[in-house]
Parts: sequence; C-alpha cells; structure tokens
Amino acid sequence: MVYIYYDYNIIIFIVTLLITLGAQAYISLKYSSTRKIRATSGLSGRDVARKILDANGLENVRIAEVTGELTDHYDPRNKTVNLSSNIYNGTSVASYSVASHECGHAIQDKDGYLFLKIRSSIVPLVNFSSRAGYFAILFGLIFSWMDLLFIGIIFEAVILLFQIITLPVEFNASHRALGELEKLNLVTESEHSKAKGMLIAAALTYVASVATAILEILRLLLIFSSRDDR
Repeated sequence: MVYIYYDYNIIIFIVTLLITLGAQAYISLKYSSTRKIRATSGLSGRDVARKILDANGLENVRIAEVTGELTDHYDPRNKTVNLSSNIYNGTSVASYSVASHECGHAIQDKDGYLFLKIRSSIVPLVNFSSRAGYFAILFGLIFSWMDLLFIGIIFEAVILLFQIITLPVEFNASHRALGELEKLNLVTESEHSKAKGMLIAAALTYVASVATAILEILRLLLIFSSRDDR
C-alpha cells in the first residue's frame, strides 16, 4: 500500500509539473511571436481598448497603465481596465489581444455575465481558503493531524471551484475580444488569426490550472488515505 502510494505520488507530481511548465512555455511562445507582429493600424493597446469600450457604451470605464509584465486585468470594483506598460503602449498583435480581452471582461460586467458575477462574489472566500488551506495542509502534514489535513483539502476544493468558474469567464472574454477586433476593423484577417491563437493559448493556461488543482487534491487525498490507514 505504501509503495503504491509513493508511486502514484511521484507520477502525479511529474504530471503536474509537466502540465504547468508546458502551459507556461506555450503561452510564452505565443506571446513572444505575436509581440513581434506590428498591427497594420498602428494603434496602441490603450487606443484599441478605448475604441472597444466606447463602442460598447463604456465611456465611464477608465484605462490605466500598471507595472509588470502580463499583469493586465479588469477591476469591476472601480471599473478600470488595467494594462501593463508593454500592452498599454504596444502596437503589436499581442497588445491588441490582451487589451481586447480585458475589455471583454468589462463588457461582461456591463451585461451582468453570470459566471463573472459568481466569480466576483466568492473572491473573499477564495482568498481566505488560499491562506487557511496552506496552513491547514502544512501543519496537518507536519504533525500528522489528519482532520486538519482534510480541512485543508476542503479549502483546496473551494479554490478548484473558483478555477472551474473562471474557465467560462476567460473563454467568453476572449470570444468577445475577437468579435470586437473584427467588428471594429482593428486588425486584418491575418492579424485576427494570430490574435485568436494568442487568446486560445492564454485560455489554455486556465485549463492547465484546473488540471493541476485536481491533481493536487488527488495527491493530498492519497496522502490522507495512506496515513489514515496506518
């Protein structure tokens, strides 16, 4: 039983590592390639975002430049599309892809997209689960407190639920982004295809996150089962 547990534990760890590294490598490759392609229109990522927002009656949504790389996000609390400097000032297909994707979230917010509302509502619970789960699992493993370890697994399941809810949010935002780029003639047909590839790669990183979260819970359940049987 113990040998089987260790075999499965090692396999799960390796598979999780490969999924994580593979997803990161794929999005990095796509981002690097599309970042080198200058869009024909010559607009900046900020300009593209502004055009998409205004076309959808979102003149009240601000666009802010933030530090870091690929730190782009939409904040529904203050109605702000936050774009990293490379995206904000960039004129590449990558800049258009990311900027339009974040605008997709703003449009979701305006439309009251169900999964976005659910995700936003459980963020405080997820933040608590992330912190509490870490300590519950850590101390549960160190001191062999199986009840505490199981509580940690429950917290991990809450995080997994959040990641599952995130999937339709991200895929839908990308779908909206591509539609806006095409509708407003912000990219050529070739650039649209490249942007689609970039957004699909980004969305797949969320799929990878779900897969790794499931595997991590499975690994913890194996540990729980193994120690509980002793």
